[in-house]
Amino acid sequence: MVKPTLNMRPTGWFQVAWSEEVPVGGVHRMTYFGHDLIAWRGVSGRVTIMEAYCEHLGAHLGYGGTVVERDGEDAIQCPFHGWQWNAAGRNVCIPYEDRPNIGKKIRTYPVREVNESIYLWHDASGEHREPYFDVPEIFTAWDDGRSADDYHRSYPGNVLFDPAQELHPQYVLENGVDFAHFKYVHQVPIIPQFTRQDFDQPLSYVDFTVAFEGEPGSIEEIDSGVEAINVGLGFAITKSHGMVDNRTMLAVTPVDDATCDVRFSVWIGNDPSGGGEADVEAAAKAARFVIEQVEADLVIWSHQKYADPAALSRGEYPGFTALRAWAQQFYPSNEQEKS
Repeated sequence: MVKPTLNMRPTGWFQVAWSEEVPVGGVHRMTYFGHDLIAWRGVSGRVTIMEAYCEHLGAHLGYGGTVVERDGEDAIQCPFHGWQWNAAGRNVCIPYEDRPNIGKKIRTYPVREVNESIYLWHDASGEHREPYFDVPEIFTAWDDGRSADDYHRSYPGNVLFDPAQELHPQYVLENGVDFAHFKYVHQVPIIPQFTRQDFDQPLSYVDFTVAFEGEPGSIEEIDSGVEAINVGLGFAITKSHGMVDNRTMLAVTPVDDATCDVRFSVWIGNDPSGGGEADVEAAAKAARFVIEQVEADLVIWSHQKYADPAALSRGEYPGFTALRAWAQQFYPSNEQEKS
């Protein structure tokens, strides 16, 4: 196995599940950044992500652990000896003792739940710092008056999950500034014309309009395109206009030092005139087309060797160099202290 040459443990928000995969009372097993983890949803509806092993004698809480409520707060109970741990990772009950073990704590992680998804904050510094940027909501990030009610839900029908791929999150984000691959990977005569490449903050912005090869026109005459927000290296959300009304989220989360899980979610706009079942079918067909484009990219990404330095053409140079310089802030050896 050839490991990616970029560091596989960057700082940022990373998707670890879709919300419906963790119902109330559910315990979801997963492995990310080389750690065995669990996500569980308490009676309150809140999701907790913590290390998977009980601090008593090391039982894996994802195999038989149960969600309980104790003194009005959510907790998870170990299947081995019944020790209970709250959402802060603190021991709150040893059923055969009169007091908990206040000296033991299971490591927990900051969590956000939005976009039908659950995200974990990973801090590459090892200091367990609080997040210094947040997860944007895909329907309000562009402040255009749209809401989730204007779109078909993505999960479970309009999503892609491709686990344990030998790739890196940065490969995927670099695709967003790569105008030349459309014709060859996607077999479409699209010519992206970038109108924004803003890499000043942890959230970066890339917008482009779409022209079609062989057709007359200028940027001013084109009324279709894509607006993308890169949320650190963990995922990107997009809004498309002028073609199929859709929003997407492409998330790449490191499992270990060689592989990542890839998740892709598509929201297709509702038919404003209604349409019932026919509208649902049309939306599913449109989402399938969008997913197929990502599947075509995945074939490239999963067999790609990171080129550094890359032999960039003159037209490619500005976008790739700006994105690569921006990405450095998220890696352990290059992180600046955050206030």
